[in-house]
Amino acid sequence: MDYDVKDIKLAESGGLKVEWARAHMPVLMEIKKEFSEKKPLEGIRVGFALHVTKETAVLVETLIAGGADVSITGCNPLSTQDDVAAYLASEGIKVYAWRGETKEEYYKNINRVLDFKPQVTIDDGGDLVFVVHKERQDLLEDIKGGCEETTTGIIRLKAMEKDNALKYPVMDINNAMTKHFFDNRYGTGQSTIDGILRATSILFAGRNVVVSGYGFCGRGIAARASGMGSNVIVTEVDPVRALEAAMDGFRVMSMDKAAEVGEIFVTATGDTKILRKEHFLKMRDGAVVANSGHFNNEITIPDLESLSKSKKEVRDNVVKYELDGKSIYLLAEGRLVNLAAAEGHPSEVMDMSFANQAMAVKHLIENDLAPGVHPIPQEIDKGIATLKLKTMGIEIDALTDEQKKYLETWEEGT
Repeated sequence: MDYDVKDIKLAESGGLKVEWARAHMPVLMEIKKEFSEKKPLEGIRVGFALHVTKETAVLVETLIAGGADVSITGCNPLSTQDDVAAYLASEGIKVYAWRGETKEEYYKNINRVLDFKPQVTIDDGGDLVFVVHKERQDLLEDIKGGCEETTTGIIRLKAMEKDNALKYPVMDINNAMTKHFFDNRYGTGQSTIDGILRATSILFAGRNVVVSGYGFCGRGIAARASGMGSNVIVTEVDPVRALEAAMDGFRVMSMDKAAEVGEIFVTATGDTKILRKEHFLKMRDGAVVANSGHFNNEITIPDLESLSKSKKEVRDNVVKYELDGKSIYLLAEGRLVNLAAAEGHPSEVMDMSFANQAMAVKHLIENDLAPGVHPIPQEIDKGIATLKLKTMGIEIDALTDEQKKYLETWEEGT
C-alpha cells in the first residue's frame, strides 16, 4: 500500500469522522450516487493538495466513485487530521500527509502527489499549480486542468494569468456563489471562533475583537464575534469594504490604533505582514493573536520573536511570548486557527464547496478549456443551490410565464 501517515492505527477513529461527514453532506452524496452510475471520471488521475479533513475524505470518495484514481496530500502543515489520513490510507488511497510537517516534508509530499502524474489538480492555496509551473513543467502536457478552493490561491493564480504564466485552465471554486457566500462567511466565521475557543477557552463577551480584512471571511468572523457579545473593530485597506463594515455597525480604524485597544486579533486578508513589530509594541498585556488567512505570513512572527525575551507553550496551540512588561499569546503558530486548533468548517457548509469541486472536475474533463482562471458555470452553481434547498426541505417560488415575459421585455413600460 502506498501511503505515508502519522499512524495507520488511527484509521478506525478517522472512519467514524468520515461517517459523520457523509451524514451531513447530502448534496455531495447525491453527486456521488450519480457519479457511481455514470462514471464520468473513468481512468482520470486526480492529485489533491487540500486540508485532509473528514469533509475532504468525502470528496475523495466521490471522485473515486466517478472512476477517478486519486492521490492526496495536505495544503497546510498543521491542518491534517491524522486519523482521517489513516482512514484514507486504510482504504487503499495514496495519501501523504500528517500534522506537523516541516516545510521540507510539506514540499516532498507535494512532489509525491505530482509523481502520480495527475491529469487534474485540486488545490487550496495553489501549491500544486505553482510547483508544476516552477519545477515540474514536464507534467504540463498531460494536465487537463485544475480547481482552486480558496481566495488566496485565486489571487495568486490571477496574477499568473495576468503574466501569461498559467499554462492550463483552473476552475475558480472560491468565487462560486454557493462557495464564498457560505463557506467563506458562515464556515470561516464559525470555525475561526471555534478554533480560538478550543485553544484558549477565552470569553468573547465584552472583548475588543480586531478583525483585519472585511472580505467574506472577515465578515463572517466579525458577525460571529459580535453575536457572542464582542466589541468588533475592523481594519481594512479597501474604502468600500471599510464603509460596509462601518454601516454593518462595526468600528473601523487603522491597525496602528486598533493595536492599542484590541484584546483578540484575527487576520483574514490573504496578504502578508498584517501584524508587525509596531503593532506588537502597542498591544495590551494578554493580547491573543490568531490568523484565519491561508498562510502563516499575515502575522509577522519573526518580529514577535525578536521582541520577546522568552516564549513557552502554555496550552495546546497557544504560545506565550514575554515582552517587556507584557505577554502576547500566539495561536496555532500563526497558521489557520480554525483547522490547526479545531476541525475546520462544519460539514454542512463544505457540502456545497466540495459539490462545486466535484462538478468542476467533471466540467474540466468534458470541455476543452483554454489556459486561465475560469468561473464555475452558472448552471452548476444554481444547480447546487437548488439541490441544497431540496435536502433542507425548503421550497421556493417559480416565475409564472407572465412574470418571465415581463422581465424579458422592454415594451411593458412602468
